[in-house]
Amino acid sequence: MKKKDKDIFEVFFRRKPAMMLVALRSGTKNRYGSVLAKEVDCTYSHAVKILQQMQDANLVGFEKQGRIKTIKLTDNGQRIAEHIEKIRDLL
Repeated sequence: MKKKDKDIFEVFFRRKPAMMLVALRSGTKNRYGSVLAKEVDCTYSHAVKILQQMQDANLVGFEKQGRIKTIKLTDNGQRIAEHIEKIRDLL
């Protein structure tokens, strides 16, 4: 994606939350908050805040496995991430 195209995309979407959904969709393995924060270039605390808002909106769900919390997209989150990718590709 060219710089100009990225700029217009960010006019419509906040970059980090949108890219979190896309990153969760593209990954087949379990995702962790710290890894996701690095992928979208934000702090862990900012990522957690965004993920909590996404959980409240029923876009992601958390599964606790011992001490580790994994993040998965809900069906609704999957659909929205797919649409975000399509829009990004059109821009």
